[in-house]
Amino acid sequence: MFSPIDSLVLVSYLVAVVGIGVWLGRHGNSPDEYMAAGRSMPGWAVGLSMFGSYVSSISFLANPGKAYAANWNPFVFSLATPIAAAVAVKWFMPFYRHSGEISAYEHFEKRFGPWARTYAVVCFLLYQMARMGTVIYLLALAVAPLTGWRVEATIAVTGVLMTVYTLLGGIKAVVWTGVLQSGVLVLGTLLCLGAIIFKTPGGISEIVTTGVSDDKFSLGSFGPSLTSTVPTFWVVFFFGLFTHLTNFGIDQSYVQRYITARDDREAAKSIWITAILYLPVAAIFFFIGTGLFVFYHLRPELLEGITAPDKIFPHFIAHELPLGGAGLVVAAIFAASMDSNLNSMATLTFCDIYQRYFRPNASERESMRVLYLATFFWGAASIAVAIAMIRVFTALDAWWSLAGMFSGGVLGLFLLGLICRKADNVAGAIAVVVGVLVIVWMSLPSLLDVPAWLRNPLHANLTIVVGTLTIFLVGLAVAQIRGGTRAT
Repeated sequence: MFSPIDSLVLVSYLVAVVGIGVWLGRHGNSPDEYMAAGRSMPGWAVGLSMFGSYVSSISFLANPGKAYAANWNPFVFSLATPIAAAVAVKWFMPFYRHSGEISAYEHFEKRFGPWARTYAVVCFLLYQMARMGTVIYLLALAVAPLTGWRVEATIAVTGVLMTVYTLLGGIKAVVWTGVLQSGVLVLGTLLCLGAIIFKTPGGISEIVTTGVSDDKFSLGSFGPSLTSTVPTFWVVFFFGLFTHLTNFGIDQSYVQRYITARDDREAAKSIWITAILYLPVAAIFFFIGTGLFVFYHLRPELLEGITAPDKIFPHFIAHELPLGGAGLVVAAIFAASMDSNLNSMATLTFCDIYQRYFRPNASERESMRVLYLATFFWGAASIAVAIAMIRVFTALDAWWSLAGMFSGGVLGLFLLGLICRKADNVAGAIAVVVGVLVIVWMSLPSLLDVPAWLRNPLHANLTIVVGTLTIFLVGLAVAQIRGGTRAT
Protein backbone atom coordinates (compact mmCIF):
# COMPACT_ATOMS: atom_id res chain seq x y z
CA MET A 1 0.00 0.00 0.00
CA PHE A 2 1.00 3.69 0.23
CA SER A 3 4.44 4.02 1.86
CA PRO A 4 6.07 7.15 3.37
CA ILE A 5 8.15 7.47 0.18
CA ASP A 6 4.99 7.38 -1.94
CA SER A 7 3.48 10.10 0.28
CA LEU A 8 6.65 12.19 -0.10
CA VAL A 9 6.52 11.93 -3.90
CA LEU A 10 2.84 12.95 -3.97
CA VAL A 11 3.22 15.83 -1.52
CA SER A 12 6.28 17.11 -3.42
CA TYR A 13 4.23 17.24 -6.60
CA LEU A 14 1.35 19.10 -4.94
CA VAL A 15 3.76 21.62 -3.39
CA ALA A 16 5.37 22.17 -6.81
CA VAL A 17 1.95 22.89 -8.36
CA VAL A 18 1.12 25.58 -5.80
CA GLY A 19 4.70 26.88 -5.97
CA ILE A 20 4.32 27.62 -9.68
CA GLY A 21 1.25 29.75 -8.97
CA VAL A 22 2.99 31.62 -6.13
CA TRP A 23 6.11 32.24 -8.24
CA LEU A 24 4.23 33.52 -11.29
CA GLY A 25 1.97 35.74 -9.21
CA ARG A 26 4.68 37.30 -7.05
CA HIS A 27 4.80 40.58 -9.05
CA GLY A 28 1.05 40.87 -9.43
CA ASN A 29 -1.03 40.68 -12.61
CA SER A 30 -2.74 43.03 -15.02
CA PRO A 31 -6.05 41.87 -16.54
CA ASP A 32 -4.33 41.08 -19.87
CA GLU A 33 -1.55 39.14 -18.12
CA TYR A 34 -4.07 37.28 -15.97
CA MET A 35 -6.28 36.29 -18.92
CA ALA A 36 -3.88 36.12 -21.91
CA ALA A 37 -0.30 36.11 -20.49
CA GLY A 38 0.48 39.13 -22.65
CA ARG A 39 0.21 36.80 -25.65
CA SER A 40 3.84 35.81 -25.10
CA MET A 41 3.80 32.06 -24.34
CA PRO A 42 5.90 29.53 -26.30
CA GLY A 43 3.89 27.09 -28.39
CA TRP A 44 5.46 23.97 -26.89
CA ALA A 45 4.35 24.99 -23.38
CA VAL A 46 0.82 25.82 -24.53
CA GLY A 47 0.66 22.50 -26.40
CA LEU A 48 1.75 20.48 -23.37
CA SER A 49 -0.80 22.34 -21.25
CA MET A 50 -3.64 21.56 -23.68
CA PHE A 51 -2.49 17.95 -23.91
CA GLY A 52 -2.78 17.74 -20.11
CA SER A 53 -6.37 18.99 -20.43
CA TYR A 54 -7.17 16.17 -22.83
CA VAL A 55 -6.25 13.50 -20.29
CA SER A 56 -8.50 13.74 -17.22
CA SER A 57 -8.83 11.33 -14.31
CA ILE A 58 -11.72 9.82 -16.28
CA SER A 59 -9.37 8.90 -19.14
CA PHE A 60 -6.56 7.80 -16.83
CA LEU A 61 -8.73 5.41 -14.85
CA ALA A 62 -11.66 4.54 -17.13
CA ASN A 63 -9.88 3.75 -20.41
CA PRO A 64 -7.75 0.90 -18.99
CA GLY A 65 -10.95 -0.44 -17.42
CA LYS A 66 -12.72 -0.35 -20.80
CA ALA A 67 -9.89 -2.20 -22.53
CA TYR A 68 -9.76 -4.73 -19.68
CA ALA A 69 -13.50 -5.44 -19.87
CA ALA A 70 -13.97 -5.30 -23.65
CA ASN A 71 -11.66 -4.07 -26.42
CA TRP A 72 -10.15 -0.98 -28.03
CA ASN A 73 -13.39 0.36 -29.54
CA PRO A 74 -13.31 3.56 -27.40
CA PHE A 75 -9.77 4.25 -28.68
CA VAL A 76 -11.33 5.19 -32.03
CA PHE A 77 -12.36 8.43 -30.30
CA SER A 78 -8.66 9.43 -30.33
CA LEU A 79 -8.15 8.67 -34.02
CA ALA A 80 -10.19 11.73 -35.00
CA THR A 81 -7.89 14.13 -33.11
CA PRO A 82 -5.46 14.91 -36.00
CA ILE A 83 -8.37 15.76 -38.33
CA ALA A 84 -9.85 18.18 -35.80
CA ALA A 85 -6.37 19.66 -35.23
CA ALA A 86 -5.94 20.28 -38.98
CA VAL A 87 -9.32 22.07 -39.12
CA ALA A 88 -8.41 24.13 -36.03
CA VAL A 89 -5.04 25.21 -37.46
CA LYS A 90 -6.57 26.10 -40.83
CA TRP A 91 -9.72 27.96 -39.69
CA PHE A 92 -10.39 28.16 -35.95
CA MET A 93 -7.04 29.41 -34.66
CA PRO A 94 -6.61 32.24 -37.22
CA PHE A 95 -10.21 33.33 -36.66
CA TYR A 96 -9.80 33.76 -32.91
CA ARG A 97 -6.29 35.18 -32.90
CA HIS A 98 -7.02 37.79 -35.57
CA SER A 99 -10.23 38.91 -33.85
CA GLY A 100 -8.17 40.24 -30.93
CA GLU A 101 -10.76 39.06 -28.38
CA ILE A 102 -9.94 36.96 -25.33
CA SER A 103 -13.45 35.60 -24.97
CA ALA A 104 -14.30 32.84 -27.44
CA TYR A 105 -17.93 34.02 -27.44
CA GLU A 106 -17.74 37.78 -27.94
CA HIS A 107 -18.04 37.35 -31.70
CA PHE A 108 -21.38 35.57 -31.23
CA GLU A 109 -22.91 38.92 -30.29
CA LYS A 110 -21.59 40.54 -33.47
CA ARG A 111 -23.01 37.73 -35.62
CA PHE A 112 -26.31 36.93 -33.91
CA GLY A 113 -26.92 39.37 -31.07
CA PRO A 114 -26.42 39.43 -27.26
CA TRP A 115 -28.59 36.33 -26.69
CA ALA A 116 -26.15 34.10 -28.62
CA ARG A 117 -23.14 35.30 -26.62
CA THR A 118 -24.91 34.79 -23.30
CA TYR A 119 -26.25 31.39 -24.37
CA ALA A 120 -22.74 30.16 -25.23
CA VAL A 121 -21.25 31.54 -22.01
CA VAL A 122 -23.90 29.99 -19.77
CA CYS A 123 -23.52 26.61 -21.50
CA PHE A 124 -19.75 26.70 -21.01
CA LEU A 125 -19.86 27.78 -17.36
CA LEU A 126 -22.44 25.18 -16.32
CA TYR A 127 -20.72 22.42 -18.26
CA GLN A 128 -17.28 23.22 -16.85
CA MET A 129 -18.56 23.47 -13.29
CA ALA A 130 -20.15 20.04 -13.61
CA ARG A 131 -17.15 18.58 -15.43
CA MET A 132 -14.63 19.80 -12.88
CA GLY A 133 -16.81 18.54 -10.05
CA THR A 134 -17.06 15.15 -11.73
CA VAL A 135 -13.31 14.89 -12.36
CA ILE A 136 -12.45 15.85 -8.76
CA TYR A 137 -15.01 13.39 -7.40
CA LEU A 138 -13.70 10.50 -9.51
CA LEU A 139 -10.14 11.38 -8.51
CA ALA A 140 -11.07 11.22 -4.83
CA LEU A 141 -12.95 7.97 -5.36
CA ALA A 142 -9.91 6.39 -7.05
CA VAL A 143 -7.13 7.54 -4.73
CA ALA A 144 -8.97 7.05 -1.42
CA PRO A 145 -8.26 3.30 -1.26
CA LEU A 146 -4.64 3.91 -2.35
CA THR A 147 -3.77 6.67 0.12
CA GLY A 148 -6.20 6.01 2.96
CA TRP A 149 -7.51 9.59 2.68
CA ARG A 150 -11.22 10.29 3.07
CA VAL A 151 -13.07 11.10 -0.14
CA GLU A 152 -14.32 14.43 1.26
CA ALA A 153 -10.81 15.44 2.35
CA THR A 154 -9.33 14.58 -1.05
CA ILE A 155 -12.02 16.62 -2.82
CA ALA A 156 -11.39 19.62 -0.56
CA VAL A 157 -7.59 19.46 -0.89
CA THR A 158 -7.70 19.06 -4.67
CA GLY A 159 -10.21 21.86 -5.17
CA VAL A 160 -8.42 24.28 -2.85
CA LEU A 161 -4.98 23.69 -4.39
CA MET A 162 -6.41 24.05 -7.90
CA THR A 163 -8.09 27.33 -6.93
CA VAL A 164 -5.00 28.71 -5.18
CA TYR A 165 -2.51 28.20 -8.01
CA THR A 166 -4.98 29.54 -10.61
CA LEU A 167 -5.96 32.54 -8.49
CA LEU A 168 -2.35 33.53 -7.81
CA GLY A 169 -0.78 32.93 -11.21
CA GLY A 170 -3.59 33.38 -13.75
CA ILE A 171 -3.37 31.82 -17.20
CA LYS A 172 0.44 31.62 -16.97
CA ALA A 173 0.08 29.33 -13.95
CA VAL A 174 -2.46 27.25 -15.87
CA VAL A 175 -0.05 26.82 -18.80
CA TRP A 176 3.16 26.18 -16.82
CA THR A 177 1.42 23.93 -14.32
CA GLY A 178 0.02 22.08 -17.32
CA VAL A 179 3.59 21.50 -18.52
CA LEU A 180 4.49 19.97 -15.14
CA GLN A 181 1.28 17.96 -15.07
CA SER A 182 1.89 16.57 -18.56
CA GLY A 183 5.40 15.47 -17.61
CA VAL A 184 4.24 13.72 -14.44
CA LEU A 185 1.29 12.18 -16.28
CA VAL A 186 3.50 10.70 -19.01
CA LEU A 187 6.08 9.42 -16.50
CA GLY A 188 3.38 7.76 -14.39
CA THR A 189 1.79 6.19 -17.45
CA LEU A 190 5.10 4.83 -18.76
CA LEU A 191 5.92 3.44 -15.29
CA CYS A 192 2.63 1.51 -15.27
CA LEU A 193 3.22 0.27 -18.82
CA GLY A 194 6.71 -0.95 -17.94
CA ALA A 195 5.50 -2.63 -14.74
CA ILE A 196 2.76 -4.56 -16.56
CA ILE A 197 5.11 -5.73 -19.32
CA PHE A 198 7.80 -6.71 -16.76
CA LYS A 199 5.42 -8.57 -14.43
CA THR A 200 3.46 -10.43 -17.11
CA PRO A 201 5.02 -13.84 -17.82
CA GLY A 202 6.14 -13.71 -21.45
CA GLY A 203 6.10 -9.91 -21.46
CA ILE A 204 4.86 -7.90 -24.41
CA SER A 205 4.77 -10.97 -26.68
CA GLU A 206 2.31 -12.72 -24.37
CA ILE A 207 0.14 -9.61 -24.05
CA VAL A 208 -0.08 -9.19 -27.82
CA THR A 209 -0.62 -12.91 -28.54
CA THR A 210 -3.34 -13.36 -25.90
CA GLY A 211 -4.91 -10.01 -26.76
CA VAL A 212 -5.19 -10.91 -30.44
CA SER A 213 -6.57 -14.39 -29.73
CA ASP A 214 -9.23 -12.96 -27.38
CA ASP A 215 -10.07 -10.11 -29.80
CA LYS A 216 -9.01 -7.50 -27.20
CA PHE A 217 -7.50 -5.19 -29.84
CA SER A 218 -10.70 -4.94 -31.88
CA LEU A 219 -11.76 -1.40 -32.85
CA GLY A 220 -15.39 -2.49 -33.15
CA SER A 221 -17.64 -3.33 -36.06
CA PHE A 222 -17.14 -1.40 -39.31
CA GLY A 223 -20.80 -1.93 -40.22
CA PRO A 224 -23.12 1.00 -41.03
CA SER A 225 -25.43 0.60 -38.02
CA LEU A 226 -26.11 3.79 -36.05
CA THR A 227 -28.59 2.21 -33.64
CA SER A 228 -26.69 -0.72 -32.13
CA THR A 229 -26.29 -0.63 -28.34
CA VAL A 230 -22.62 -1.48 -28.90
CA PRO A 231 -21.15 1.50 -30.80
CA THR A 232 -19.56 0.76 -34.15
CA PHE A 233 -16.22 2.15 -35.30
CA TRP A 234 -18.00 4.94 -37.20
CA VAL A 235 -20.23 5.98 -34.29
CA VAL A 236 -17.22 6.43 -31.99
CA PHE A 237 -15.16 8.09 -34.74
CA PHE A 238 -17.75 10.77 -35.53
CA PHE A 239 -18.48 11.25 -31.83
CA GLY A 240 -14.75 11.86 -31.34
CA LEU A 241 -14.46 14.15 -34.38
CA PHE A 242 -17.27 16.46 -33.24
CA THR A 243 -16.01 16.44 -29.65
CA HIS A 244 -12.49 17.44 -30.74
CA LEU A 245 -13.89 20.12 -33.05
CA THR A 246 -15.84 21.43 -30.08
CA ASN A 247 -12.71 21.49 -27.93
CA PHE A 248 -10.55 23.34 -30.45
CA GLY A 249 -13.37 25.45 -31.88
CA ILE A 250 -15.59 26.78 -29.08
CA ASP A 251 -14.17 25.63 -25.74
CA GLN A 252 -12.87 28.74 -23.97
CA SER A 253 -10.28 26.78 -21.99
CA TYR A 254 -8.53 25.65 -25.22
CA VAL A 255 -9.14 28.78 -27.29
CA GLN A 256 -7.83 31.02 -24.54
CA ARG A 257 -4.63 29.00 -24.29
CA TYR A 258 -3.69 29.16 -27.95
CA ILE A 259 -4.50 32.87 -27.84
CA THR A 260 -1.67 33.21 -25.27
CA ALA A 261 0.89 31.96 -27.83
CA ARG A 262 3.34 34.62 -29.06
CA ASP A 263 2.35 34.31 -32.74
CA ASP A 264 0.24 32.24 -35.13
CA ARG A 265 3.05 29.80 -35.84
CA GLU A 266 3.47 29.03 -32.14
CA ALA A 267 -0.31 28.72 -31.73
CA ALA A 268 -0.46 26.20 -34.59
CA LYS A 269 2.46 24.31 -33.02
CA SER A 270 0.56 24.09 -29.73
CA ILE A 271 -2.47 22.50 -31.41
CA TRP A 272 -0.34 19.94 -33.26
CA ILE A 273 1.60 19.06 -30.08
CA THR A 274 -1.71 18.37 -28.35
CA ALA A 275 -2.93 16.07 -31.12
CA ILE A 276 0.38 14.30 -31.69
CA LEU A 277 0.86 13.51 -27.99
CA TYR A 278 -2.72 12.54 -27.24
CA LEU A 279 -2.93 9.73 -29.80
CA PRO A 280 -0.01 7.56 -28.55
CA VAL A 281 -0.72 8.25 -24.88
CA ALA A 282 -4.34 7.18 -25.38
CA ALA A 283 -3.06 4.00 -27.05
CA ILE A 284 -0.82 3.33 -24.03
CA PHE A 285 -3.82 3.59 -21.68
CA PHE A 286 -5.69 0.99 -23.70
CA PHE A 287 -2.61 -1.23 -23.94
CA ILE A 288 -2.33 -1.04 -20.16
CA GLY A 289 -5.92 -2.30 -19.95
CA THR A 290 -5.17 -5.20 -22.29
CA GLY A 291 -2.01 -5.95 -20.30
CA LEU A 292 -4.02 -6.01 -17.06
CA PHE A 293 -6.42 -8.50 -18.66
CA VAL A 294 -3.57 -10.83 -19.64
CA PHE A 295 -1.68 -10.40 -16.34
CA TYR A 296 -4.67 -11.22 -14.14
CA HIS A 297 -5.77 -13.97 -16.54
CA LEU A 298 -2.43 -15.64 -15.81
CA ARG A 299 -2.42 -14.71 -12.10
CA PRO A 300 -6.12 -14.61 -11.06
CA GLU A 301 -5.30 -15.18 -7.38
CA LEU A 302 -3.78 -11.65 -7.25
CA LEU A 303 -7.15 -10.01 -7.93
CA GLU A 304 -8.37 -10.82 -4.41
CA GLY A 305 -12.00 -11.06 -5.55
CA ILE A 306 -12.11 -7.72 -7.37
CA THR A 307 -14.40 -7.89 -10.42
CA ALA A 308 -15.32 -4.28 -11.31
CA PRO A 309 -13.18 -3.28 -14.35
CA ASP A 310 -12.62 0.30 -13.13
CA LYS A 311 -11.10 -0.99 -9.89
CA ILE A 312 -8.55 -3.27 -11.55
CA PHE A 313 -6.02 -0.56 -12.43
CA PRO A 314 -6.03 1.10 -8.96
CA HIS A 315 -5.59 -2.40 -7.46
CA PHE A 316 -2.54 -2.98 -9.69
CA ILE A 317 -1.09 0.42 -8.74
CA ALA A 318 -1.48 -0.31 -5.04
CA HIS A 319 0.01 -3.81 -5.06
CA GLU A 320 2.37 -4.25 -8.01
CA LEU A 321 4.38 -1.03 -8.42
CA PRO A 322 7.84 -0.58 -6.86
CA LEU A 323 8.48 1.62 -3.82
CA GLY A 324 7.70 5.23 -4.71
CA GLY A 325 5.96 4.13 -7.90
CA ALA A 326 2.48 4.33 -6.43
CA GLY A 327 3.22 7.88 -5.28
CA LEU A 328 4.30 8.90 -8.78
CA VAL A 329 1.24 7.31 -10.39
CA VAL A 330 -1.16 8.87 -7.87
CA ALA A 331 0.59 12.18 -8.61
CA ALA A 332 -0.09 11.46 -12.30
CA ILE A 333 -3.77 10.89 -11.50
CA PHE A 334 -3.79 14.22 -9.65
CA ALA A 335 -2.05 15.76 -12.67
CA ALA A 336 -4.81 14.45 -14.92
CA SER A 337 -7.42 15.94 -12.58
CA MET A 338 -5.94 19.28 -11.48
CA ASP A 339 -5.85 20.91 -14.91
CA SER A 340 -7.73 24.08 -14.06
CA ASN A 341 -10.37 25.70 -16.21
CA LEU A 342 -11.07 28.22 -13.44
CA ASN A 343 -9.15 30.96 -15.25
CA SER A 344 -11.24 30.56 -18.41
CA MET A 345 -14.42 30.58 -16.31
CA ALA A 346 -13.28 33.75 -14.53
CA THR A 347 -12.37 35.32 -17.87
CA LEU A 348 -15.87 34.74 -19.26
CA THR A 349 -17.49 35.96 -16.03
CA PHE A 350 -15.53 39.21 -16.33
CA CYS A 351 -15.60 39.79 -20.11
CA ASP A 352 -19.03 38.45 -21.06
CA ILE A 353 -21.07 39.18 -17.94
CA TYR A 354 -19.50 41.88 -15.74
CA GLN A 355 -18.03 44.06 -18.50
CA ARG A 356 -20.85 43.38 -20.97
CA TYR A 357 -23.80 44.06 -18.67
CA PHE A 358 -22.51 46.06 -15.68
CA ARG A 359 -19.17 47.89 -15.96
CA PRO A 360 -17.79 48.12 -19.52
CA ASN A 361 -15.14 50.66 -18.43
CA ALA A 362 -14.01 48.97 -15.22
CA SER A 363 -10.61 50.09 -13.95
CA GLU A 364 -7.65 47.72 -13.85
CA ARG A 365 -7.92 47.34 -10.08
CA GLU A 366 -11.65 46.65 -10.26
CA SER A 367 -11.12 44.19 -13.13
CA MET A 368 -8.55 42.21 -11.15
CA ARG A 369 -10.85 42.12 -8.13
CA VAL A 370 -13.65 40.65 -10.25
CA LEU A 371 -11.29 38.10 -11.82
CA TYR A 372 -10.01 36.98 -8.41
CA LEU A 373 -13.52 36.73 -6.95
CA ALA A 374 -14.80 34.82 -10.00
CA THR A 375 -11.88 32.36 -9.78
CA PHE A 376 -12.63 31.77 -6.10
CA PHE A 377 -16.37 31.41 -6.73
CA TRP A 378 -16.03 28.84 -9.51
CA GLY A 379 -13.44 26.90 -7.50
CA ALA A 380 -15.81 26.72 -4.53
CA ALA A 381 -18.71 25.76 -6.82
CA SER A 382 -16.69 22.89 -8.33
CA ILE A 383 -15.82 21.59 -4.86
CA ALA A 384 -19.51 21.78 -3.89
CA VAL A 385 -20.55 19.79 -6.99
CA ALA A 386 -17.92 17.13 -6.26
CA ILE A 387 -19.07 16.76 -2.64
CA ALA A 388 -22.73 16.65 -3.73
CA MET A 389 -21.91 13.77 -6.06
CA ILE A 390 -21.05 11.59 -3.07
CA ARG A 391 -24.75 11.40 -2.26
CA VAL A 392 -26.55 12.41 -5.45
CA PHE A 393 -24.22 11.02 -8.10
CA THR A 394 -26.85 9.49 -10.39
CA ALA A 395 -28.94 12.65 -10.74
CA LEU A 396 -25.96 14.91 -11.23
CA ASP A 397 -24.35 12.50 -13.65
CA ALA A 398 -27.48 12.58 -15.79
CA TRP A 399 -27.54 16.39 -15.66
CA TRP A 400 -23.84 16.49 -16.52
CA SER A 401 -24.46 14.29 -19.57
CA LEU A 402 -27.20 16.65 -20.73
CA ALA A 403 -25.02 19.73 -20.13
CA GLY A 404 -22.22 18.10 -22.11
CA MET A 405 -24.52 17.58 -25.06
CA PHE A 406 -25.32 21.29 -25.22
CA SER A 407 -21.77 21.98 -26.34
CA GLY A 408 -22.85 20.52 -29.68
CA GLY A 409 -25.40 23.29 -29.92
CA VAL A 410 -22.75 25.96 -29.49
CA LEU A 411 -20.49 24.33 -32.08
CA GLY A 412 -23.34 24.28 -34.60
CA LEU A 413 -24.01 27.98 -34.04
CA PHE A 414 -20.31 28.78 -34.39
CA LEU A 415 -20.02 26.89 -37.69
CA LEU A 416 -23.19 28.59 -38.97
CA GLY A 417 -21.75 32.02 -38.27
CA LEU A 418 -18.34 31.13 -39.69
CA ILE A 419 -19.52 29.53 -42.95
CA CYS A 420 -22.86 31.16 -43.84
CA ARG A 421 -22.65 34.94 -44.19
CA LYS A 422 -26.40 35.18 -44.86
CA ALA A 423 -27.27 33.76 -41.43
CA ASP A 424 -28.59 36.53 -39.19
CA ASN A 425 -30.10 36.85 -35.72
CA VAL A 426 -33.41 35.22 -36.72
CA ALA A 427 -31.75 32.28 -38.52
CA GLY A 428 -29.44 31.68 -35.55
CA ALA A 429 -32.26 31.83 -32.98
CA ILE A 430 -34.52 29.46 -34.91
CA ALA A 431 -31.64 27.05 -35.47
CA VAL A 432 -30.69 26.99 -31.78
CA VAL A 433 -34.28 26.42 -30.63
CA VAL A 434 -34.73 23.51 -33.05
CA GLY A 435 -31.28 22.10 -32.25
CA VAL A 436 -31.76 22.23 -28.47
CA LEU A 437 -35.15 20.50 -28.80
CA VAL A 438 -33.51 17.74 -30.86
CA ILE A 439 -30.68 17.38 -28.31
CA VAL A 440 -33.15 17.18 -25.40
CA TRP A 441 -35.23 14.58 -27.26
CA MET A 442 -32.15 12.48 -28.04
CA SER A 443 -31.00 12.71 -24.39
CA LEU A 444 -34.37 11.75 -22.86
CA PRO A 445 -33.75 7.97 -22.58
CA SER A 446 -30.71 8.57 -20.36
CA LEU A 447 -32.68 10.91 -18.11
CA LEU A 448 -36.24 9.58 -17.95
CA ASP A 449 -38.21 6.40 -18.53
CA VAL A 450 -39.90 7.37 -21.80
CA PRO A 451 -42.23 5.23 -23.98
CA ALA A 452 -40.68 3.30 -26.86
CA TRP A 453 -42.28 5.46 -29.56
CA LEU A 454 -40.61 8.58 -28.10
CA ARG A 455 -37.15 7.05 -27.76
CA ASN A 456 -34.24 8.19 -29.89
CA PRO A 457 -33.28 5.20 -32.09
CA LEU A 458 -29.67 6.36 -32.60
CA HIS A 459 -26.75 5.56 -30.34
CA ALA A 460 -26.32 8.10 -27.51
CA ASN A 461 -22.82 9.07 -28.77
CA LEU A 462 -24.41 10.58 -31.88
CA THR A 463 -26.29 13.25 -29.90
CA ILE A 464 -23.51 15.83 -30.26
CA VAL A 465 -23.20 14.99 -33.98
CA VAL A 466 -26.92 15.30 -34.72
CA GLY A 467 -27.31 18.37 -32.50
CA THR A 468 -24.46 20.20 -34.21
CA LEU A 469 -25.65 19.31 -37.73
CA THR A 470 -29.26 20.22 -36.90
CA ILE A 471 -28.38 23.73 -35.79
CA PHE A 472 -26.04 24.27 -38.73
CA LEU A 473 -28.40 22.90 -41.40
CA VAL A 474 -31.57 24.51 -40.00
CA GLY A 475 -29.77 27.85 -39.76
CA LEU A 476 -28.50 27.43 -43.31
CA ALA A 477 -32.00 26.66 -44.60
CA VAL A 478 -33.61 29.59 -42.76
CA ALA A 479 -30.89 31.93 -44.02
CA GLN A 480 -31.48 30.81 -47.61
CA ILE A 481 -35.27 31.20 -47.30
CA ARG A 482 -35.02 34.63 -45.69
CA GLY A 483 -32.41 35.67 -48.23
CA GLY A 484 -34.71 34.60 -51.06
CA THR A 485 -37.67 36.37 -49.47
CA ARG A 486 -35.73 39.62 -49.13
CA ALA A 487 -34.57 39.40 -52.74
CA THR A 488 -38.15 39.34 -53.95
